[in-house]
Amino acid sequence: MIIKTVDLEIVCGVTSALPQTSLPEFAFAGKSNVGKSSLINSLMNRKSFARTSAQPGKTRTMNWYNINKQLYFVDLPGYGFAKVPEAVKAQWGRMIERYLAGSGQLREVLLLVDIRHAPSVNDVQMYEWIIRSGFRPVVVATKADKLNRSQLAPNLKIIREKLGMTGTDRLIPFSAVTRQGRDEIWQLLEESAATPGEDASMA
Repeated sequence: MIIKTVDLEIVCGVTSALPQTSLPEFAFAGKSNVGKSSLINSLMNRKSFARTSAQPGKTRTMNWYNINKQLYFVDLPGYGFAKVPEAVKAQWGRMIERYLAGSGQLREVLLLVDIRHAPSVNDVQMYEWIIRSGFRPVVVATKADKLNRSQLAPNLKIIREKLGMTGTDRLIPFSAVTRQGRDEIWQLLEESAATPGEDASMA
């Protein structure tokens, strides 16, 4: 997709009513420091548009980015950061749960994991939570440039096994540095957005 316009259109806090939009939505989930903002910025072809923080776990909102006035990227709060109080984690969890259950436009949930490590307990819980919400998450294995080529396949196998992924579940290695996986992710998003009843002219 050629990115013409990107706007941070909606910011939703834990006490806010969830917006009801009319465009396809794609949610991005992952623990703090997994590279979520880097992925979103890469897909938007922007260097630093998505909100980042030097302090993991500081972002406490859901952010809707309007892409070309055709779809939304929904950036969910990062999870798994130990210094965030349990009460705050619980608030984030309830907010995300409300969104997954209540959005009429959510097409895909992209779950980010660090390709260098086996998925954490929090990653497994989020994966299972997304499935219980009625979605088969697209797993994006970030920081692929940190491994050499011979390490990629074994590490991807570990991720599949740890999460309990099936053979048809989608797992995409990604690097914000080399842009590996960017085109594959965009192809998936465009195909999902252009479902029957939607405008299929996005490509």
